[in-house]
Parts: sequence; structure tokens; C-alpha cells
Amino acid sequence: MASCPPSTEHPTSIPEIEASPLERVEGSFDGQPVLITDLDLLEQIQNAPSNMRAMMIRMVSRTQAERNQTRERRDGMTPIQRRRDVVREEISENPREKADIHHIHSVLALCGLPYKRPLDDTTVYRRQYGRTALTVHSGDLADPYTGKVIPQGLPYGPKARLLMLHICTRALRQKSPVVVIEDSLSAFIRSLGFPKAGGKKGPYNQFKEQLNRLAASSMQMMLWNGGQSLTINTHPISSFNVWLPLNPDQKMLWNSSVTLSHDFYDSLQKHALPVDIRAIAALSHSAKQMDMLLWMAYRLKELNKPYFLTWDLMKDQFCQSEQRRLVDFQRQFKQDIADIEEIFSKTLPVELTDKGLILKPCDPEGFFIPPGKKLIN
Repeated sequence: MASCPPSTEHPTSIPEIEASPLERVEGSFDGQPVLITDLDLLEQIQNAPSNMRAMMIRMVSRTQAERNQTRERRDGMTPIQRRRDVVREEISENPREKADIHHIHSVLALCGLPYKRPLDDTTVYRRQYGRTALTVHSGDLADPYTGKVIPQGLPYGPKARLLMLHICTRALRQKSPVVVIEDSLSAFIRSLGFPKAGGKKGPYNQFKEQLNRLAASSMQMMLWNGGQSLTINTHPISSFNVWLPLNPDQKMLWNSSVTLSHDFYDSLQKHALPVDIRAIAALSHSAKQMDMLLWMAYRLKELNKPYFLTWDLMKDQFCQSEQRRLVDFQRQFKQDIADIEEIFSKTLPVELTDKGLILKPCDPEGFFIPPGKKLIN
């Protein structure tokens, strides 16, 4: 069974100290005294045979000391830094399992949705990257409580991307364009580390808003191979039968589902990009960093020689603010690369120069999902 990405509420993969009737035990590690306080470690000592107790104390003393060091180190981090640190540990120590693999349409990986909330009167969004282009139009939905038709606006931000990953992945796993949402969406939200909180500004309602925006939107996905062009005009979600409770703790009263259009589903089967959801979850605060990771996953999967892009091209790809100066974009992009690199136990195959960026061929196993790679079931 695949491990879930760590919670942002408690961004640490080591157990928290719990109140326990068990008496704390003194041990030692590396010549230093260690007070064993964690409940799971105390239980291991308690359950050990009497003739193995001393050995068990020595073993768990090391674990307690390492946990204490990790907690002390993470205490000085921001919540976002802690989340990246936990995911790095998870990816480096635990083999990727089948359930860790999620998919998104390659066009959405190359031409991302808006990073931030567009103005309310913005109804069209366009992005182009090389031979791939995306146009998104906002639409309307009927309010399930009043029946009133309400404009939904354009989908945007990290949560819209996470939802598309979830919906595309469920469709491919179920081998059907009909994706049953029901409790899977709530479970997915929790697995990403978001707290189960309602309220207007709570993550649950933020996901609901983005799901509505995605369901109402229509897209044009354009592909060009140098001599022929293909344009897919589609509502990715052609049917939207979802009733999401106002309270995240309330169970859905009937099966809720979204149905992908046949054009989008057929195209997804041909152009799905696999990614490790654990790495994506570590960047769930930043739509731009998610797009950068998806872009690298796409570009590197078949790269067999260094690939150079100028800073101007990178700015066209990842800067959605026309007023930002190139020097400001370069400074922020370098920081974004450093942040992404914290997730992995090795250096990204990226070189930043005064003139631009160089992607280098690599074994994608440590970063992304290589094509045809056999995964753990």
C-alpha cells in the first residue's frame, strides 16, 4: 500500500510525542543520555521479553535520538520547508509504489492554468508553449441548492491542478471516462496534507470552488508537429453530477461523478504524463513550482542530449506577469529551482547560466517516472 504525502498540519513523518501512562525510560546513544518519551518506542520496550529489554532500550535510544534531532532541525523551518523536508525523506527512503503514480494530460503539463485568481470579468485564458497551446473559456453552473445559474470564472492555482491530476488518474485507473467522486475526493484532499476544515476560506471549499470552475470551463487543446495541426475543442468535464456537502465531515448522500468528454478522455489515454504525487504534494502551495516540475517531467522523459532555452523563453513559459522585469524573473526562478531541488536527494539535471537554462539527460527514476517503468504493486 502506498504511503500518503505528509500532512501540512503536522509536517513531520516521525510520530509526535503522545501522553502515555507508560513510564519514561532513560537510555543512551553515542555516549549521551537519551530520555525515551515517544509512545510507540515505550510500547516496544514494554512488550519486549525481560531478557531482551536492555537490548531494546539501546535500539530505541538511537531512534529517539534521531527523532529528537529531526524535530529540532524542523522546528527552525517554515511549514512549507518542513513539508519539502518530509517529502524528501519519504521519496529517498520508500520505493515508489503504484498508488503514488498520478497522471495529467501532457498539454496541461506544458501549458498550465493561471497561477492566481483572474479578474472576475476575465473569461478567456490563453497559453502557448512551443508546438502546444491551450485556450480556456469560463462557463456557468446551476446552483444545486437554488437552481440559479451562476458564472464560475476560470480555474486557477494549485488546487485546480491537483484536481485535474486526481480526475485524470481516476479515469485511467478505472479505464472509464466516468469518474465517481464520492468519498475519493475527500480522501485525496486529506492525503495531500490539507486539513479537513470547512468555512469559506477553508481548503475543502477552495477545492469545491475549483472543481466547479473546471466543470464549467471549455478548452481548446492545440498540437502542431511541424507539418500538421490538431485542435481539440472540448469540455474536459462533459457531465457534472456532483453534490458536495457544505460540511466536509458530512457523507455524500448519493454517488457523485464527473464524466470526461470522449475527445478529452481519448486524448488523455494517448498523452497522459505520469508523475509522483508525493513530489507534487510537496509543492501544493505554488502553482508555478508545480508547473515547473511537470514541465521538467515532460521534457526529461525522452531527452538524450542537453537542451538549452534562453531566459526570454523561460520567462514566456513561466512568468504570468507581463510587468515583471527579466532580472526579477531570473532571481525568483533560481529560488524556485532550489526549492524543488530540496524534495530530492540528488541535484536536479538543470544548469542555470547567464544566458538561460540547460536541461541535461538523466535517469529519471530519482525524479520522475520513466516511460514503461515497472512499478511496485
